Amino acid sequence: MSLLSNLEIKEGSTKNRKRVGRGQGSGWGKQAAKGHKGQKARSGGKNVPGFEGGQMPLIRRIPKFGFTPGSRNRYTIINLSRLTALDGEVTPESLLEKGWLKKGEKLKILGDGEITKAINVKAHKFSASAKEAIEKAGGSASVLD
Repeated sequence: MSLLSNLEIKEGSTKNRKRVGRGQGSGWGKQAAKGHKGQKARSGGKNVPGFEGGQMPLIRRIPKFGFTPGSRNRYTIINLSRLTALDGEVTPESLLEKGWLKKGEKLKILGDGEITKAINVKAHKFSASAKEAIEKAGGSASVLD
């Protein structure tokens, strides 16, 4: 009968970790697998990614350009073709529950695709073609603040 208290590790299933720098007889004494001198032989002797031995790194040789304004509104875009799968009123909250929108994102409806049924859509922005198509189908397009 085998009990948890009597379990033993199978012989040969584990390996002892390599202890370097513990005498010549071990085979890993003297330089302890670090080679001869130099930065990589020293303690803490690692260089960071992008370091090119003192040469001006590529990332600093290439000029900077562009600018991203932090205050710009970014919208999640949903086309009319996707809205046809929904019934009733479409709001950012209803799309959040479906996983189509993330919390805090603003919603913009674009006019790609056809819409046949009347749905009421509330979004932060509409393209002109989307607004026209929704109203033509008998629905309403309300702009949120």
